[in-house]
Amino acid sequence: MKRRKTRTIHLGGVPIGSGHRISVQSMTKTDTRDAVATINQVKHLEGMGCEIIRVAVPDLEAAEALKIIKKHIAIPLVADIHFNYRLALKAIENGADGLRINPGNIGSRANVEKVVKAAADVNAPIRIGVNSGSIEKEYKNAIKGEGKELVETTARAMARSALKHIGILEKLKFHQIKVSLKATDVQTTLLAHELLAKECDYPFHIGITEAGTLLTGAVKSAVGISMLLSKGYGDTVRVSLSAPPEREVMVAHSILRSLGLRERGPEIISCPTCGRCTIDVEEIATEVERRLSGSSAPVSIAVMGCVVNGPGEASRADYGVAGGRGKGVIFRHGKVVRKDVDESKIIDELISEIDELKEPH
Repeated sequence: MKRRKTRTIHLGGVPIGSGHRISVQSMTKTDTRDAVATINQVKHLEGMGCEIIRVAVPDLEAAEALKIIKKHIAIPLVADIHFNYRLALKAIENGADGLRINPGNIGSRANVEKVVKAAADVNAPIRIGVNSGSIEKEYKNAIKGEGKELVETTARAMARSALKHIGILEKLKFHQIKVSLKATDVQTTLLAHELLAKECDYPFHIGITEAGTLLTGAVKSAVGISMLLSKGYGDTVRVSLSAPPEREVMVAHSILRSLGLRERGPEIISCPTCGRCTIDVEEIATEVERRLSGSSAPVSIAVMGCVVNGPGEASRADYGVAGGRGKGVIFRHGKVVRKDVDESKIIDELISEIDELKEPH
């Protein structure tokens, strides 16, 4: 896919922009004031492939906790700030690699100048985040209509709001900017990006906000993020789910892998099953996926339930199993390596076969 050409910014050790790979983000769901719980969650997400983490900073106690958190994590940390410029200053002081803040919402120009200077001094980017549900009143008043008209007026208001915040930072000669435009529906999000892309070359952080629970949210996010990426928009990604944050990371990597943009972690290929199936494909595939969830090896694993398509599909994967009548055949790179494996032992046998090659690719 052709990427929109953007300038490059650096968030900690992660370069962001069209010349660099699309990075995966998430946000902690712990109370940031509980430094130990937050550190543990971030480390778990690091292992799942999270490359940038954002934490809520609602008060001074949370801002102070960043000092401890930063000492124990390896990935860049973004402090999520709303309205209070003093929290932004304290977050930078305590090691935040970047800020998520809208400069128009933190008070006087003097306040903005203080935050921008502090960020510039440590080369910390500022992410301008505009959500469809929290647009300033001056732009919200322009939102009207229903259907297509509502999509257009909302998208236009989002783009104008972002441009206003960008302008504030540019007047202070600050250009370490990343922008996110997120609506709860796909069409509004896409149109907002199309409008803003004509006006600036800053990197985009993409996603569908408040997408929903695991299943519905993953579907909506996959559709929306894929459409954005197909247009060349997107330099960092977050899948926003009402689910544990590791699920957000897994879905994000799955989307990027499906589009051929990233290769990380196992890809599970499994048949939908039918009346011919005589082994529990869902249980086997789910358990294989669970056991390999922490692996970064880009391998494909097929779990097939019968002899119609099973052997062919399994043989095309790096590893696979095709079963029937309580037995299974295990493949490795197209060759049968184990026959007549009992269904009760298929998962262990398949996993042990994969473990023989620590980095198959």
